[in-house]
Amino acid sequence: MTLGTGPGGPLEVLVVDDDVRVARVNAAYVGKVAGFRVAGQAHTAAEALAFLEDTQGAHVDLVLLDHYLPDETGLSLVRRLRQLGHHTDIIMVTAARDIATVQAAMRHGALQYLVKPFTFAGLRAKLEGYAALRRALEGDGEAGQDQVDRIFGALGGASAGPAELPKGHSALTADLVREVLRGAEGPLSAQEVAERSSLSRQTAQRYLKLLERTGRVRLSLKYGETGRPEHRYDWV
Repeated sequence: MTLGTGPGGPLEVLVVDDDVRVARVNAAYVGKVAGFRVAGQAHTAAEALAFLEDTQGAHVDLVLLDHYLPDETGLSLVRRLRQLGHHTDIIMVTAARDIATVQAAMRHGALQYLVKPFTFAGLRAKLEGYAALRRALEGDGEAGQDQVDRIFGALGGASAGPAELPKGHSALTADLVREVLRGAEGPLSAQEVAERSSLSRQTAQRYLKLLERTGRVRLSLKYGETGRPEHRYDWV
């Protein structure tokens, strides 16, 4: 893991996506998150590398990197950046969801992995987790276990707290649903979440929809032989 060491002020972000429209949307999302500023956009690996090797690229803290680029993959670009001595932090933002790619991203030092399509809230959570990690790593000296836990916990993003929850929702209940999903081996239905958390199915469903809207839970559909598809949820 390598954390950027740029000067104080907003964290500078390079948005890399082969689709110009997607890059523009992602850049607009970044611009809406306090403490972040878009340094530039690139649509190929070559453009991204040229930007980072330019004078202005020296101040980039974070790259939001698509995997599917026209000239080479995002992971191949990460390997080249490291070989060239660029230690800019990376968050993968891609439709690639196969386990092999996710594992390779981890091995090559990607700090986070956001699967397309995603909401603004989903990207915001990743960026806020990254900012929290930067704050946790400020200062010198040795770290106690509490600080180490905060550092490793920062990238998970904050759970839905009282300030994020609509009126009538409990942060403790949201955390309970979150822990059930995080401990599961695969996606769960609302009924399964209810059984594991000792909540009513209606309550579990309400909190699952809330967490899905905020980008913390991913919704998928399981189709059976008959009837409507079953909604299933897993923690992002």
